[in-house]
Amino acid sequence: MLRNRDLGVELSPLCGGYAVATKPVPIRQLLKFGEDFEFDLRAYELRRCGVPLKLEPTPFRILDLLLELRGELVRREEIVEKIWGKGVFVDTDNSINGAIRKIRQVLNDDPEKPRFIQTVTGRGYRFIAPVIEADGDVQRLRVVEAGSDKTGGVPIDVRQTKSRPYLAFALVVVAVALALWLVPTFSRHTNAAPPIRSIAVLPLENLSGDPSQDYFADALTDELITNLAKVGTLRVISRTTVTLYKHTNKSLPQIAHELNVDGIVEGSVNREGSRVRITAQLIHAPKDQHLWAETYERELGDALRMQSEVAGAIARQVRAQLTPDLQTQFDSAPPVDAQAYDAYLKGSYYLYNSDITVPEPLNKAKEYFAEAIRRDPNFSRAYSGLANAYLYLVWFGQGQLSAEEGYKLAKEADRKALELDANNNEAYDVLGELNLHADFDWNAADRAFNQSLSLAPSYSCAHEDRAEFLAFMGRRSEALAEVEKSKAVDPSTGVELAAYFQLRDWPRLVETGVREAASNPNNWMVHSSLGAGYEGLGQLPEAIAEYQRAVELSNGNFNAMASLGHAYAAIGNKVEAEKILRGLLQRSKQGQASPYLAATIYAGLGNKDKAFELLEAAYHDKSLDVAGVLKPDPRIDNLRSDVRFQNLLRRVGLTN
Repeated sequence: MLRNRDLGVELSPLCGGYAVATKPVPIRQLLKFGEDFEFDLRAYELRRCGVPLKLEPTPFRILDLLLELRGELVRREEIVEKIWGKGVFVDTDNSINGAIRKIRQVLNDDPEKPRFIQTVTGRGYRFIAPVIEADGDVQRLRVVEAGSDKTGGVPIDVRQTKSRPYLAFALVVVAVALALWLVPTFSRHTNAAPPIRSIAVLPLENLSGDPSQDYFADALTDELITNLAKVGTLRVISRTTVTLYKHTNKSLPQIAHELNVDGIVEGSVNREGSRVRITAQLIHAPKDQHLWAETYERELGDALRMQSEVAGAIARQVRAQLTPDLQTQFDSAPPVDAQAYDAYLKGSYYLYNSDITVPEPLNKAKEYFAEAIRRDPNFSRAYSGLANAYLYLVWFGQGQLSAEEGYKLAKEADRKALELDANNNEAYDVLGELNLHADFDWNAADRAFNQSLSLAPSYSCAHEDRAEFLAFMGRRSEALAEVEKSKAVDPSTGVELAAYFQLRDWPRLVETGVREAASNPNNWMVHSSLGAGYEGLGQLPEAIAEYQRAVELSNGNFNAMASLGHAYAAIGNKVEAEKILRGLLQRSKQGQASPYLAATIYAGLGNKDKAFELLEAAYHDKSLDVAGVLKPDPRIDNLRSDVRFQNLLRRVGLTN
């Protein structure tokens, strides 16, 4: 006789290969928790305020297990054994993750501040809310397959009273439950998979049990998105947008609707020493239908190849067309030194998941990319990451790296990246930015952005950079078309605001800015852009209010301060304008702020000579503003008719 000690029932053989409880023990039939939730084993329902809630069978059984062992840690292995059984091939990691997510959705439980289900990272889950157990005489029969694992040993609960005649009825219920469980499984394998033309990769879950490894999961998510972005027939949502869904309680159909995608990829990462295990599953999100799942395990040095394998497998599952070149890239990803790859991932994390308008994360990114290169001098993407870090340090490093030195270092790193890998799309995007801001070579910038997008059609950074470039060049229809492409892969992008600013389309800039400020009230750049729109329309009081908000939210960003100072000057408030001007001049002497910013305030004060003196200094410093806002900037409109301004435009390679 077998004993199931967890359930407190004894099992004995029964004809037909099943085992049933011969000594059923009375258990709870109705549990109450929270303020208004009821878990009813008699009706097999979860209710809130008496209203049944929709919860699929697997999440229901997992919730049943968590409630039964409430207060105790229920290990993931224990969940697998109790719900699916031993020796069954299922994607248990993602199945558990998905089931827990669905339970939290119906309970409205925040994983960051749980009221009901606590995650013990890398180990399991614990039901933490107080539970009231109602009295009853309902018995549970634990029915499992004794002689075979073909059904996965799926546990099925049936209910009976103390009268033995109900045993036959219970077995009928078992048969029906088995049929209902098997039919959807059979259908998933026999029905044609729905078409998937767009996809979002949700942040991979860190299962290492070590919160310090969160960077690893986030960076691997970025890597998977980067690989999938190369598939031309697939629209892939950017890392910036999917990060907003980390730890979300939203259902997959809701996420798919918000992102306008057909497919969702979700999964987990577990790192133990030098071994990395990635589990990924593909879901047709509108119907929450599981299409594919696989687990990959490699040494860290083979992680590039593993990422390519995952991306290639997903592409094949959605029947995406892979070019021969891309197929070769996926099949022949080179090995990389394990410590170099780890350093690269840390650099990527700081570069793409931090506030890059402050120097600290940029310096960390630069150091990690440099470490990756020292450990593996043939690692192309470490070089392009380093080039990007140098660019941002020139622009946002507050004088830590001059434009002359920074652009030189960025060019050297980017050239090496392309020498090692001619298919490095990030390196081409960086090249476009260097052509634009360091060389004022507009044709070369156009070619580089186009090349980046030809290699990775869903690469959001290149779409955004090209849209701003086209708007800066005055190519309106092309710019707005590129804006739409950028929004399709990165709905959270602010490129629309940047494009309307470059096009000097003040009415649409204000219209878009008002809409964005309503949904992103704490984004200082939105308020700064809205202020520029109001200033372009001559509505200075409204502009000042938005600039003040931008300064407050950004903790005194220099560009926001300059805009506010110029607006004060324009309405005749010289005291406040000159106060801001003195601070910017001091920052400019220290190399922390571009002289261009002080020039805009001098322009507002009517001191054109001093304004042009500082514009010349900005030109020689290769300031970001010269090839960024010089042409459309409303703050210097009163300088445009001056011959000195026309001369400056010609030297930059622009016409007024």
